[in-house]
Amino acid sequence: MKSAKFLSVLALIAATATTAFAAPAVTTVETAKGKVLAGEKGMTLYTYKKDEKGMTNCYDKCATNWPPFLAASGAKAEGAYSLVERKDGKKQWAKDGMPLYYFVKDTKSGDATGDGVGGVWDVAKP
Repeated sequence: MKSAKFLSVLALIAATATTAFAAPAVTTVETAKGKVLAGEKGMTLYTYKKDEKGMTNCYDKCATNWPPFLAASGAKAEGAYSLVERKDGKKQWAKDGMPLYYFVKDTKSGDATGDGVGGVWDVAKP
């Protein structure tokens, strides 16, 4: 009985470790702008034209309105997805080198209200 419980605990630890180090949980959702990349809860992801590959320029009020798509501690880049280090040391997911963000005015999966805002925000495409 003890060995079965021990194996269950090991399986749980292994599953948790795999999740913590995995690439981002990105899906594709259908929006009025077509198919776009989405993060947590199917929320649309965006890129910022003032960013550079591998570097974010969205902080303070910008990051309040455009929360960064943050990576879990220990996450590992995979494929087209990489990690960008922010000034506070947190890691942000990027696709093809461009950091990814949410938009605070999107309220449900499929919303893409941030596309084109200020001429510098674009939905992230698959």
